[in-house]
Order: sequence, then structure tokens, then C-alpha cells
Amino acid sequence: MRSYQETLDYLYSQLPMFQRTGAAAYKNTLGNTLVLDKIYDHPHRSFKTIHIAGTNGKGSVSHMFASVLQEAGYKVGLYTSPHLIDFRERIRVNGDVIGEQAVIDFVDTFDTHNKKACLEPSFFEITVAMAFWYFRLMEVDVAVIEVGLGGRLDSTNIITPELSLITNISLDHTALLGNTIPQIAAEKAGIIKPNVPVVISESNDEYNEVFVEKAKRENAPIYFADQEYTAAYSTMLPAGMQNFNFHKSGKLYYEGLKTDLLGSYQRYNIGGVLKATELLAKMGWRITLESIYNGLRRIKENTGLRGRWEVVGANPLVVCDTGHNEAGIKQLVEQIRQTAWKELYMVIGMVSDKDIDHVLALLPTEAHYVFTQASIPRALDAHELAAKAGRVGLKGLVIPDVKQAVVKSLEMAQPNDLVFIGGSTFIVADYFS
Repeated sequence: MRSYQETLDYLYSQLPMFQRTGAAAYKNTLGNTLVLDKIYDHPHRSFKTIHIAGTNGKGSVSHMFASVLQEAGYKVGLYTSPHLIDFRERIRVNGDVIGEQAVIDFVDTFDTHNKKACLEPSFFEITVAMAFWYFRLMEVDVAVIEVGLGGRLDSTNIITPELSLITNISLDHTALLGNTIPQIAAEKAGIIKPNVPVVISESNDEYNEVFVEKAKRENAPIYFADQEYTAAYSTMLPAGMQNFNFHKSGKLYYEGLKTDLLGSYQRYNIGGVLKATELLAKMGWRITLESIYNGLRRIKENTGLRGRWEVVGANPLVVCDTGHNEAGIKQLVEQIRQTAWKELYMVIGMVSDKDIDHVLALLPTEAHYVFTQASIPRALDAHELAAKAGRVGLKGLVIPDVKQAVVKSLEMAQPNDLVFIGGSTFIVADYFS
């Protein structure tokens, strides 16, 4: 029998992994997933599900949802990707990661079944199958399932959820999902199921009609959360909390709604969750005002989420965030502008298979940059990144090792400065590791 480390080595080395290798690991069919689902006797049918898609914010929304449902008294499975430090972060039940032995057991059973099936699944296909298998084993009441990539052909898209939620759409993974906003929206809209309500967190004239038409074809009730709930960003509170007031139909509806996920952009994600929980409550779910307030206040505590405008140091202020595409970087730059600092230091790295020129053009030109690269094959060479950045007026040092890059930034920064670490999920992962 394999050890846990040997099992991980098998998952990482033998199965194509998109996060590490890119498009070569992407499967444009649900074929393997459907076979795996049949092999394990359709485990996802034994629990209810909530399905979350979108370009930015779907991870935060998934964790918000899981936290609120836990506070409401449900036993909650949570499937997200990618992980930051430990593979097991992808699969949780009431915040607890899947056990090492369960990972070993699943892979061993897959090997046994596959002697007959002869599948060549991707890393993501196996991981989704493992999550559904584990959630049935743990007898969860409901599982919050985050789409990995796209929606229509994502391995998670074999479920028929109680409710679907789509956060927003922007240009990302254009080689696989399409190079226009409507094309990408059409892929995300693939999670809209017959007669299943869908909430869109952020409406936009570029893609609203795509979702409306898909919902109409599926007879799925559709709701645009930001057309009902609007947030006044109130105050940043001590102890890593922020406070929002949400209005509905012009009236104060949620006063003093606190959350431990920082970043003013979380107002869009929270609005989607508020609308979605309102719908579930009307469907008979036991979601109370108290569970919403407590769930949003205890997201990190209940789910273990990290890497969303996470403050990891003080004097100087050190913040990391996994935002990496054009829309995500716009939100981060807005947050940086709202934060007090004297000098700004940016430890930045990106992946090589994205059009990063538009992203670099959004970054603050007055910052002191340290260009770096994550320890994965997809990482863009730090020197190449620095050259590209220089063409849009961003100047700085090149230190390929992430931790050394952070150390150098901290040596240069003074107590009233801000050090930001990001540009890619994998830069944040290397910092935490």
C-alpha cells in the first residue's frame, strides 16, 4: 500500500494537472467523469449541492456559503481548487480537510477499478470523483461545489444542484473558454440546470443576455443580486474584520454585516450570497438571519480559507492575495488605493500561459517591484516578467525565489509602508509553504 506522500506523488506526477502544466491537462469532455461517477455508484446523488462558477470570487463565495450553512446547523462538504499548501484543502467537511488515509484509500480503489476501466483521467477528474466519494462517506447534508474551469465541460458539472451561483465574467483562460466575454459567459452558463434557480452576483451589459437566454431555455429562475442588494462599505474594524451595510429596494436591510474576508470587493460576493440564501430560505432551508451574520463573520474560522487580501504582517503592513486576471487585479489595485501607506512594495509573479500585458498595465507605476516566479512549470520566468513590466513603466529587482523576494522587500520597506505579495495563486502558495 502506498504512503500518503507516495499517493500525492502519484496524483501529481502521473495525472495531468492543469494548475501545474496548463492546457495539456484540460479535458473538453465529461466522458471520464461520467465513467468515474458510475464506477463509484453516483455518490453525488446522496447529498444536496450548491454549484458556484465565475471568473473571480467563486472561491470566496464558496467558502462564504459553506460557513453560513455550517452556522445554520448543516453538515457541509466543500470542494474548491486549487489548494495553497496541502492537497487536502480541496476537500473539507465542516472545515476539516479530508484525512490522509481517505486519500490513500480512494486512490487505491481507483487503481483497482481502473484495471478494468482503463481510464486516463486528469488530476482534476480524479479529485472531483474523490470529493463526491468522500462527501457520501461522511454523510454530508449538502456540498458546496466550486467549478474548476469554465462550467459547461467542468468535471463538477454532473450535479443537479439546489441552486447555482455565478459571480462575474472577465477575460481569463481565453485559449480554452473563448476570447470574448459572451463566449466565456456561455461556458459559465453551462452550470444553469432545468428548473434550478441561478443567482448572478454582478450584472453586466456584456453578458447579462447570455445568462438570461440560457435560463429561459432551461426554465430556470434567474436573479441578478446587485440589482437588489447594494452595499455601502462602512468601516475596517480591528482584529481583521470589515463592516458593510446592505440596502435592498432603497432600504437598509443588513446593518453592520461583518466579515473576516478583507477587501472592499467582497461586497459583490456577499451580495450574491445574500440573494442565494434568501432563495434557499424560501425553499425551506433553515437559514436564519443569525446564521447569515455568524457565517459571514467566521468564514476563515469555519472553512480555513486563506489568501484573500490576507494580512500576514504589520509595520510594514504585509498583504497577500490570489487575484491574478485583469478583473481581479483591478479590484486589488482599488483596494491598494484605499489602504494607507507611505511607500508601496509589490512582490509579483505570474504564469506563462496568460496574456499578462493588460494586467501589468493596471499595476501602480509608483510601486517598488520585486519580480519573482512560482515553483511550478507554468511560472513565467521572472526576468521575462520584469522585461514585460518595464515596457509599461514598472521597475524593480528580479529575485526568482518567492521567499527571498519577500525577504528583500521587507528589508527595503519601512514601518508605514505596504508590501503586497501576489500576481498568481502560486506565488501566494510558495509564500505560505
